[in-house]
Amino acid sequence: MSFPLVNSIISWFLKKRKHQIELFLKYPLDVQQELLFKLLNTAKNTEFGKQYSFSKLKNYTDFATTVPIQKYESIEPLIERCRKGEQNLFWPTTIKWFAKSSGTTNAKSKFIPVSDEAIEYCHLKAGKDMLCLYINNNEDTQLFVGKGLRLGGSSAIYEDNNSYFGDLSAIIIENMPFWADFSSAPSQETALMSEWETKMEAIIEETINENITSLVGVPSWMLVLLNRVLEKTGKDNILEVWPNLEVYFHGGVNFNPYREQYKKIIPKKDFKYYETYNASEGFFAIQDRNGSQELLLMLDYGIFYEFIPMDAYDGENSKAIPLSKITKEVNYAVVITTNGGLWRYLIGDTVKFTSLEPYRIKITGRTKHFINVFGEELIIENAEEALKLACKKTKATITDYTVAPIFMDGKEKGGHEWIIEFKKAPKSIEYFTELLDNALKSINSDYEAKRYNNMTLTIPKIHTAEQGLFYKWLKQKQKLGGQHKVPRLSNQRTFVEELLKLSTI
Repeated sequence: MSFPLVNSIISWFLKKRKHQIELFLKYPLDVQQELLFKLLNTAKNTEFGKQYSFSKLKNYTDFATTVPIQKYESIEPLIERCRKGEQNLFWPTTIKWFAKSSGTTNAKSKFIPVSDEAIEYCHLKAGKDMLCLYINNNEDTQLFVGKGLRLGGSSAIYEDNNSYFGDLSAIIIENMPFWADFSSAPSQETALMSEWETKMEAIIEETINENITSLVGVPSWMLVLLNRVLEKTGKDNILEVWPNLEVYFHGGVNFNPYREQYKKIIPKKDFKYYETYNASEGFFAIQDRNGSQELLLMLDYGIFYEFIPMDAYDGENSKAIPLSKITKEVNYAVVITTNGGLWRYLIGDTVKFTSLEPYRIKITGRTKHFINVFGEELIIENAEEALKLACKKTKATITDYTVAPIFMDGKEKGGHEWIIEFKKAPKSIEYFTELLDNALKSINSDYEAKRYNNMTLTIPKIHTAEQGLFYKWLKQKQKLGGQHKVPRLSNQRTFVEELLKLSTI
């Protein structure tokens, strides 16, 4: 079978899904309402369903007043029981897959249950929809004449008590349909390699002579790979290696800091960038128009959505609203109920709606201070704990601090830049930095993965601030007083740059 024919057949198959997408575009609230009661009915005889009387819930108000909003810590005991083999706890079908990620406040990693329904009707369906939307917007695409280069994280699958855990990307690769594997590179065996450096070289060897037409992966990791490809080939840009490259499907971290670097190494005016919004907990939104920076909220993936206005956010004590009550340009925390057995679960992300017909969003950040430029998911609890450990070993004490990313620049690696005002400084800032870095690795598995062999993140850069620097900065901004706090973690460099300019050291 010729490649153009394969391209035509796969494109036709994927384009058919557009009619189903149009259904939820036309009747979004009906689709969501029907979905909620399908989920409740499916899980009514589980332990969780009985505890909260799912069979007696007659409308959304019943659901919202009966079932509590929850964070990972609230449901961790149930998840751990499920990982040890108990079933029918929060979802009726057997759950054997768990997506491992970090970010929880009291554990290095969290394990998100991934049901067969979530794999088929959410994650895999979303992958097809991503291609469907792209193909419908680009009728002359030659996407399937070549292959898509997929780049997951550390992708080994581990067995534990007859259940399996690993990166979500590994779980998806294990469950991909044959045609998707046929049209992707590298091979499944290479994609599932766990040692990142070895895998990187294997991917390059496998793909360097392939006709790669698309890229799929997190921007920070993909940039490392593409720079390696240029080093290995001696080429000036990626189009000299893969001349038919036409689109990059990206997600996971904010793309804006990387945009100019990608334009330099893929110098093609009509090259397309398509953003996706997905997590271990589910696949939520996809860019549905060329050149847009808005994402279409996908309403038929087995996920029921609720939202908490951030000006009234109080964690699990918050009051959420359904899609029907949403207004534009308000910052909301996202709450999901899923076909993976998560019930009114706070995922920690915040979004704004840019459109209500259809429902389109922009990702605005997290409910907590965090840095996630490279997929490291560094939250304030991680930073505080690591500082405490480093201070204890060096007998140092801290007055104030802030942290910002060092963005990748060409072949330069990314990193974290800290400004710390010590009350009592350590004897050696190098030793303090090493202790802090090692503590962060031990606390946060995603940070540890990005720091592996300095592949994506280099060791933190720490500036010792002069006494009173943060006070001077707050005074300059007219923010002295108990209610004003130094922002600890930021995805932007604004605060760090302002402090460095003020510093006399």
